[in-house]
Amino acid sequence: MSASASKKVIFAALAGNTLIAITKFIAAAYTGSSAMVSEGIHSLVDTGNQGLLLYGMKQAQKPADAQFPFGHGKEIYFWSFVVAILIFALGAGISIYEGVHHVLHPEPMKNPMINYIVLGLAILFEGWAWYFALNEFKKAKGGLGYFDAVRKGKDPTMFVVLFEDSAAMLGLIIALVGIFLGNHLGMPVFDGIASILIGVVLAATAIWLAHETKSLLIGESANVHVVQGIRDIAEKCHLQKHVNEVLTMHMGPDYILVNLSMDFTGTAGANEVEKAIAELDRQIKTAFPTVKRVFVEAEKKPANKSVSSS
Repeated sequence: MSASASKKVIFAALAGNTLIAITKFIAAAYTGSSAMVSEGIHSLVDTGNQGLLLYGMKQAQKPADAQFPFGHGKEIYFWSFVVAILIFALGAGISIYEGVHHVLHPEPMKNPMINYIVLGLAILFEGWAWYFALNEFKKAKGGLGYFDAVRKGKDPTMFVVLFEDSAAMLGLIIALVGIFLGNHLGMPVFDGIASILIGVVLAATAIWLAHETKSLLIGESANVHVVQGIRDIAEKCHLQKHVNEVLTMHMGPDYILVNLSMDFTGTAGANEVEKAIAELDRQIKTAFPTVKRVFVEAEKKPANKSVSSS
């Protein structure tokens, strides 16, 4: 997924959520609906989250310097994790609080038709943003399944927005059902229950997002096919006796750091090894453009010790 495609998805979600949040809060003020308040908070949090993702993408583009010699690519991982925390703390927390309050102290809604109109419009706008995000995600995932694409994906901006939009669509449906039941059955408690359920949906979304972004923030390796491809290239080097380790780490969605440990033949001179390493560097970066730095250690194969590639 290119940075420009990710930005298009985020901008689409940002524009939609801003308009939706305003209309939801206006409707909540007129009708007194707890579910509508929760939905307004949900859209407001999503709007702020998209702003944070855009900020993270901008920060991640900053060039390397003395303090950050491998660049600032992990900024996007940090801000994606912050987004997950905000969804949990603000979105889920306030929604559940509002729901519990209205369950304990139910109040009849006024002018429920306003809620139906706003929710209907919100479903249209949110559905458009969700469809746009889903199409971009399909292009990015290639032949992988949806869960595999999220688990193996190195650019969190795409699945963060898709998760947010999916949770938003589900929340809108819950709000619509809760308001309908509360109004037609004369039991406003359903409005509070809907608010609690929206909070549960947001909490589950936040926990999943936090889980998926945590490993990237800590330092996740490149995907298996990339690691194996690097090993295959190294094993074709005419001076190598054994490739000990292939260690990789994503310093950002499009920045892979590689450390190779290789046992070279004892007859190879320093100049030959230097040329071989330079050729390895060129071949690896050509085969995998996201590999930006390659370090090669010349060391003997560890005796009676298994070696790893990760």
